[in-house]
Amino acid sequence: MSSKPVIVFVSSVYPSQHSPLCEELNRSGLAEAWFMTHPSHAAKYGPTATNVIPFQPDGDIMGEPPYFYLGKQDRSARISRGVLTALQAFEAEKKKKIDVVVCHYFWGSPQFLYDEIDAAIVSYVEYPSFRMHGWDPKYPPTEGQRLADVQNEMLTFHQVVRSDLTIVPTEFAKSLLPVELQSRARAQFEAMEFGDLTPHPRTEKRFTLAFSARDLSSCKGLELYARVVDRLVKRRIKMRFLAIGSEKTATYSFEPQWLETTYGNKDISFLEHLMVHHSGARAIEAPGRMPYDEFSKLLSQVDLFLYPLKNGVGNWGIVEIMARGGCVIATDNAFLPEIIKDGVNGVLLPDDADDLWVEKVIELRNDPEQRARLSAAARETGLSYRAELLAPKFMQLFYEAMAIRDRRMGRAAAVVPMRAAVS
Repeated sequence: MSSKPVIVFVSSVYPSQHSPLCEELNRSGLAEAWFMTHPSHAAKYGPTATNVIPFQPDGDIMGEPPYFYLGKQDRSARISRGVLTALQAFEAEKKKKIDVVVCHYFWGSPQFLYDEIDAAIVSYVEYPSFRMHGWDPKYPPTEGQRLADVQNEMLTFHQVVRSDLTIVPTEFAKSLLPVELQSRARAQFEAMEFGDLTPHPRTEKRFTLAFSARDLSSCKGLELYARVVDRLVKRRIKMRFLAIGSEKTATYSFEPQWLETTYGNKDISFLEHLMVHHSGARAIEAPGRMPYDEFSKLLSQVDLFLYPLKNGVGNWGIVEIMARGGCVIATDNAFLPEIIKDGVNGVLLPDDADDLWVEKVIELRNDPEQRARLSAAARETGLSYRAELLAPKFMQLFYEAMAIRDRRMGRAAAVVPMRAAVS
């Protein structure tokens, strides 16, 4: 190993979970870090980002799979074959050995790297399968989707078994792995870059209650939000209601196909469906997806956020809200208790107690001092996930992976520099 380790992050998607970390490792000098991504992203971001380079997948990774049940396996194989070729070319062209390869478990699939390269292999696994992640039984997957999910679960387990180390976003995500595999995983939330956190001028005079997530789905808890809004409206509680996120997509759940079956060919979103059954929810404004600058401005207009997550392993959205000083009421399940301490930097409530949510919203609306205290603590928590603070913790994990690799290959372990050893 050279004076500082050479680390290559791999994902077909850029920016992605570890792109801020890659930038910070180079900025701080903790490592020589590279990010290997799809050629289209490398061409777009390479001129402005540090050490972003392409790999060419072995064929189309976005087309129809030759066999439905092996769709993700086909895509992963094409990605992994291209990654192996690119890593071998990297070492030959730059005449340096890679110390660690950090692969997104799906978009940077590592399965063809085992026994083919000398670098320590670290897999980043969000969750093993949709089955383990969980979905709302009211909106279930089809039989075909369930069977295909079994194949994906097998692939993920194989990566955990073969990788020198697996990183998962939270302890809750780690708990989804079989007990026999949990000792091979380490929980570490992603290192984040927030940009300008200066609050935008407040232009909205009404008290504003908001739901914010990448998608307005059951998984993210939109149904509970709609029920709470419905009750507030019917009690004539005056405030503005926002649902920020994409209306027509569901990243981790299956409502779109359920809506299509239920409503035929009618183009209806999940939020519109909820408005049919909860008339008060028609007061919700849904601005849709928006550019990041507009999104951050809109967050500054919100007094109170509801984050009623049903299923999730480490959503960055809640950390973004908290880093911007958002006052949050969230569900007390999944990974959220790892980040939110009830009554300290937010409020945690069960997801089956609508009346409690309504009363807490009214209480916080009428208590600006309590909101300010929770918001200040939330901001402190959110900012603790900045890349500059988490980079040394990640380096500890990468050195651990190198030590595991060295033992596996019968080598003497590398010495961990003091800066990386300090968390």
